[in-house]
Amino acid sequence: MESKITQAEIGKRVSILRKNKDLSQEELAVRIGISRSSLTQMELGKRNLSALEMHVLSIELGFSIDDFLGSELNISTYEDSAKDLTETKKVRVSVPKLDVEKFKNVLLYILERCAGKPNVGETLVYKLLYFSDFNYYELHEEHLTGAIYRKLPFGPVPKNLDSILNGMIDQRELKRIKTQYHDYPQTRYIPLKKADLTLLKASEKDVLDKVIDQFSDWSAKALSEYSHQDIPWLASKEGKEINYELVFYREAPYSVRNYLDEF
Repeated sequence: MESKITQAEIGKRVSILRKNKDLSQEELAVRIGISRSSLTQMELGKRNLSALEMHVLSIELGFSIDDFLGSELNISTYEDSAKDLTETKKVRVSVPKLDVEKFKNVLLYILERCAGKPNVGETLVYKLLYFSDFNYYELHEEHLTGAIYRKLPFGPVPKNLDSILNGMIDQRELKRIKTQYHDYPQTRYIPLKKADLTLLKASEKDVLDKVIDQFSDWSAKALSEYSHQDIPWLASKEGKEINYELVFYREAPYSVRNYLDEF
């Protein structure tokens, strides 16, 4: 049977009917045998449904496939909150919990890899940490450092960062220096010890290397502006925590996961 409606409309209907059943994305994804991120892409109209998935959905959400695919289906009685990216009800599957030692070693590794690059000051380091953590979560649906980021005027910044940095300086693991870069004041961090790579999985190091290769030559201004167009940043409120789950709403060029291969 050919669908009379668009892929985007199918996704919208799935989202509305799921919420009408009071199901989280995680709960429905488990029931139909796909990942939560794949269901997110489906609801956004970026992933097709297989015949088997449509059949299971019809059972779980209680609809007739003929009616569902028909252009006459009346869904106006359902509350359409499909575009509410900040929905938190039952969404969070893995609450971030900061692993201080891993965070410190990720920071040391980034600083080692960027040694000698005069553009890599404090602002750029914060962005490299952010993209490392959020890209890893999109790819693997688990946390890299577990750092909690807040939306601040100059970009996403990990909470409790000052206390971690000051502690590393006191332990002579880092040195903070003030410099000038293109006539602007800049704060830089110099690693005084090597990162312990035994604390990093191969998949974690791979994401770190890709982020560093992609962004470490950017200016702080350019990377800040780029980060401000990332969906997790855009969908968050000023001064509030940035929800990791929002990475599944990313589009190119920010998304790092190939959902078509997964399908």
